[in-house]
Amino acid sequence: MESIDTELANKIRKDVILGTYDDGARLSEAQLCDTYGVSRTPVRLALRLLEREGILRRAEGRGYVVHSPTVQDILQAVQVRGHLESLAARLMAQSSGRHNRLPTLEAAIDEIDKFIRAGNLDDASLRKLQQQNAVFHKTILDGCGNDFVGYTCDQISHMPMLESGSMVFDKQVLSTSEGIQRSLFRLKLGNSQHKVIFEAIQKGDAVRAEAMMREHSNTMVEYIEVFEKRNAELTLTDLISYSGINLDQDASGTDEAE
Repeated sequence: MESIDTELANKIRKDVILGTYDDGARLSEAQLCDTYGVSRTPVRLALRLLEREGILRRAEGRGYVVHSPTVQDILQAVQVRGHLESLAARLMAQSSGRHNRLPTLEAAIDEIDKFIRAGNLDDASLRKLQQQNAVFHKTILDGCGNDFVGYTCDQISHMPMLESGSMVFDKQVLSTSEGIQRSLFRLKLGNSQHKVIFEAIQKGDAVRAEAMMREHSNTMVEYIEVFEKRNAELTLTDLISYSGINLDQDASGTDEAE
């Protein structure tokens, strides 16, 4: 069960990302107490958490100012996460205890393969694909032996496309049979990269594990850049749509890239 302040922080964060509060808007404790029907103590704790995340900044005098993340913020954060996951893959390949986590990685790969072979990309299947993809990535972060890697990733995981193992897609692509086949191909390619990463970690090939994870992670950056070129007015709402993020729960992903 989440604490009241964490639950409140989630609600305020969601409202900031969805544009309920304009960028630069001033928020006060009293205002938030009235809006969300809570006392000052959880509001203060939630505000401190959101300040650490960069969602809010202290205003001159009292109160806080909204700092809405931008498309460029997301792009830069994705690049950082890619480097961290590459480091995690290298460290895990060097770890003497890596073999204890290999069965989990292999099982996630096998489950993703099953969904790809089934060829069904409905919402339920996409959610399960996302779950297995998250298992793969989180296992490497947890198994790298450096707690600060996972901790740093967690600090940006509240942003669209930044949850561990997130998968992004254009919903319009999945509306046609051609688009579904293209999406399945991309999923197959992504899982093939998983297999290369797994084999490199299994063999203790740190250089190969790091290089393939970097290539794998860059797919997310490339996807964002493609849409930036296609639409100069790409918004945060677009990125939320592409990532299939559910701001009421954990981020859930679907297709087109990782």
